[in-house]
Amino acid sequence: MPTLVSILRPGIRAASLAPLAMVALVSEPRVAVTAQEPMMRVLVAEGQALQLRADDALPLRVRGFGGQERSLRRLSVSLHGGSLLLDGLGQAPSVRVSTDDPRGLWLGKRRYRGDVVLLPRGGRVMAINRLGIETYLPSVVGSEMPASWPLAALQAQAVAARTYALRQRGKKGDFDVKATVASQVYKGIESETPRTREAVDTTRSLVLVHGGRLINAVFHSSSGGATEPSGEVWRQQLPYLVSVRDHDDHSPVHRWNKRFDVSDLQRLFKEIGGVEGVRVLSTSSTGRVRSARIQGPRGALVLSGRELRQRLGLKSTMVRFDMLRDGDMETSPGIPLDSEPSREPPALIGLWSDSASGSSEAADPGFAPPIPPPPPPVPSPGISLDRPSSLVHSSSRVRSSSRVLEARGQGYGHGVGMSQWGAHGLAEQGADFRQILLHYYRGVQIRPYRPGDDPSLAFSPGSEPAWWG
Repeated sequence: MPTLVSILRPGIRAASLAPLAMVALVSEPRVAVTAQEPMMRVLVAEGQALQLRADDALPLRVRGFGGQERSLRRLSVSLHGGSLLLDGLGQAPSVRVSTDDPRGLWLGKRRYRGDVVLLPRGGRVMAINRLGIETYLPSVVGSEMPASWPLAALQAQAVAARTYALRQRGKKGDFDVKATVASQVYKGIESETPRTREAVDTTRSLVLVHGGRLINAVFHSSSGGATEPSGEVWRQQLPYLVSVRDHDDHSPVHRWNKRFDVSDLQRLFKEIGGVEGVRVLSTSSTGRVRSARIQGPRGALVLSGRELRQRLGLKSTMVRFDMLRDGDMETSPGIPLDSEPSREPPALIGLWSDSASGSSEAADPGFAPPIPPPPPPVPSPGISLDRPSSLVHSSSRVRSSSRVLEARGQGYGHGVGMSQWGAHGLAEQGADFRQILLHYYRGVQIRPYRPGDDPSLAFSPGSEPAWWG
């Protein structure tokens, strides 16, 4: 984990952030429990065969054989036809595994609380962890942020993650969210700490709402100076996902570069025989690449910024390109050379990628596209919300002695919503979690969850805040 750099700034205190905290913030008293805590269904594993075991003396409780319940120390599950084959027990259409052990149960190399439901799907065994939202979140917070970060940043992550998860319920059939960056990272019990549990407990039930609905509370690692409007990444511009100034200049991925030699480029662009030059055709309002033309010896390609990022394994689309000759191979001062090998795109997880990415879409069916972003917010004392100047993107053709394509970029992730390193920076300046959230998600309310916020429960009686306890 990189060393964190403090950015405490004289004169900036929580009081200077108060105007942001007052925007649409609803204060509601804690009340008695009026609804059950929502349950989450998290896809934690899938494969040809899965192994489960008890943590210690208390056995696993296995159900799925009619009315029978089996007590086992270990369980091996594979596929046979369209059913689950349980080693030594026979076949079953589905299985639920639980334990009374507070240390949870093991699935492969990770421990989980709650129950694990096993289903045969698409020629694989699918394992779905079923547990309460407040039990799920301490691991998410610890998987997405270092537990050593300021409590305010962890609390902001907890509220964003709770909102994102609850908004996904009932959308995918067998499960609600995945345990990877396709949704938000969840690594089980080992990612919980006393601080992540405190962050969840002290924000219990709080969610982000706009227009009476849960928002799409996406987040990412670091924006590189300014967050991106949702409409420039996905299909729809949401009124609360507009561009704001980030506070991530201390991030280890605020600036980066990555180089590709001739063999890399020939492998990555086989259809055009390599790369002789890159011309950026269009950029977003914050300087991120929207489309680029890649010229090779045998033709040219036009790729979207996202396609180019995926092909090259780049940290973000806020990037410019240069073709370097052998004599131009010095690293620019203050910009670390990317240590990831260019041979394979990195496996991106947790803090360093596109968590809560909304990769299929970030559109909210309740809003008619397109919705223009609101006017730029009026700066509050002590915090400037102006955008940095867009990056200058180069257009260059390879010379006979050129050997390397260099990508120089800023930030890590899709850039929409809350920047995790920006949340850290604001917390270091004295902001509380409400101020952090209201900076990145504009015009929202922070209030206890209500059953009516959940589309699957929209017609349930009662509108009081839920499961405060």
